[in-house]
Amino acid sequence: MSVNPTRGVRRKGGGIVRMRGIDYVILYVSDLERAAAFYEQSLGLERRVAGDGYVEFATENSKLGLFERSRLPDLIGRRGGPAGEILFIVEDVDTEAARLRRLGVEIIAGPVDRPWGHRTLHLLGPDGFVIELAQQIPRADRERPVD
Repeated sequence: MSVNPTRGVRRKGGGIVRMRGIDYVILYVSDLERAAAFYEQSLGLERRVAGDGYVEFATENSKLGLFERSRLPDLIGRRGGPAGEILFIVEDVDTEAARLRRLGVEIIAGPVDRPWGHRTLHLLGPDGFVIELAQQIPRADRERPVD
């Protein structure tokens, strides 16, 4: 594997992976309101979006989200396990899914269109963290800003 910061990562037999950067870090939490209160009160973060078991904070250059652990089966088809995920925006999720399958990577969910404006693919990293690749698509819902 070689890295060229302006062109992406070249993988043996897999072509070039073009990640535009980390878009989200999402932590899976057992008590959403308790966790959200911690990030608001202790760290001074401001809620940007809340609803459907999810809270997102206004941060620069990337997003910090909290997701209710009890809702994991709806998202990735599994209960328990990982503590969080990191999300990378990619140009074409289906192309990445095919490339990753050829490499023997375990895909745990997707590709699937999500109402919040992403076509997603979830896989497990070597330490059990969820890695989400997302392609931006038209939204089917509206963000629910916090009052």
